[in-house]
Amino acid sequence: MSLDILQGQNVPIHLWTPITEVESSALDQLKNIAKLPWVFRHVAVMPDVHFGKGATVGSVIAMKDALAPAAVGVDIGCGMGAIKTNLKASDLPESLKALRDEIEARIPTGFNSHPHEIQVPRKSQHEDSRKLMQLRNDVNTLWSEFPTLHKQVQNLAGKASVQLGTLGGGNHFIELCLDTEGNVWMMLHSGSRNIGKELAEIHVSIARGLIHNEKLPDRDLAVFLSGTSEMEAYRRDLMWAQRYAFLNRRMMFEIYKSIMRNFFPQVMFEDPILCHHNYVSEETHFGEQVIVTRKGAIRAGKGELGIIPGSMGTKSYIVRGKGSEESFCSASHGAGRRLSRGAAKRIFNLDDLAEQTRGVECRKDGSVLDEIPGVYKDIDQVMANQSDLVEIVAELKQLLCVKG
Repeated sequence: MSLDILQGQNVPIHLWTPITEVESSALDQLKNIAKLPWVFRHVAVMPDVHFGKGATVGSVIAMKDALAPAAVGVDIGCGMGAIKTNLKASDLPESLKALRDEIEARIPTGFNSHPHEIQVPRKSQHEDSRKLMQLRNDVNTLWSEFPTLHKQVQNLAGKASVQLGTLGGGNHFIELCLDTEGNVWMMLHSGSRNIGKELAEIHVSIARGLIHNEKLPDRDLAVFLSGTSEMEAYRRDLMWAQRYAFLNRRMMFEIYKSIMRNFFPQVMFEDPILCHHNYVSEETHFGEQVIVTRKGAIRAGKGELGIIPGSMGTKSYIVRGKGSEESFCSASHGAGRRLSRGAAKRIFNLDDLAEQTRGVECRKDGSVLDEIPGVYKDIDQVMANQSDLVEIVAELKQLLCVKG
């Protein structure tokens, strides 16, 4: 069960963290969500909760016949991927600097893109041809549907095509990790790049202008109603962006795997674990069909695998969901920030960054200071607070981190 329950105006708020540890601005957002007449049963709040643009990060909201685009966020489909390899700690060199350099050279970060659209190989001695064919078909289908998207993004097709297979910025990352048994894992965190952001902002603006949202306590929480043309248009663009984000991770993994083969010819890969943590899903909970938005939360249905990262200097976890109905089968998407990016730069310096990322091959300059581990909540406490939501399958520690 949740640690704390706060009574909202329409539905209660169930928190998997003490209310005293939630910033007042985030609590205000959650109270406004709980006032919405379409919210079903309660608002579920994950232990990595913190204030977010439009809607609270770490919130899981089930609605009947309505959907709030701000409750998904602007990075539609943002999520995680992890692949276990056959490599052991003993297979790795003393320095991973050359590997980091190659990853940074071949996978664009920040606002950068590939010079041209990357292609899925038709065949490979290393990969199952059927999987490559499916990936290639998925990419082709994605682009064939681009003309159906909102007219305001039609000039972005070229940009979107060269950003597929790129990391982006902010808290996105590519990592090489070790689990407690000495197994080497590849991990990455990315989203839907500029195209997802553009689609999200278009539809948030449309929702804010609809008459039924005029008297909401927070216009950022404007909703689309089922059966309307605005809802159908948003769902079309939303689902496309979620697929784009999913394929973005798969394409980066293809590049990452080819880099690993260059350094470790003996490497083999298990199937990837892939999960969104900013997305929409139609699900059944408490016997009712509902539209679930998870903003900074993963699905943790019974037996489902997920990924919960800490920070660039702490632990991350592969988890298996317990299927908790109280959380709408959800869990946290990470440790969650406790300090803003501005506060991070005021409080910490480069010596702090070097100390907190000791032993991790990563940039240690001012461009990543706002991602210093000290700005994140204690991942061990976050995991303890949701022990009823997930069980730990593997505990990982970063050896290498490429930040966006």
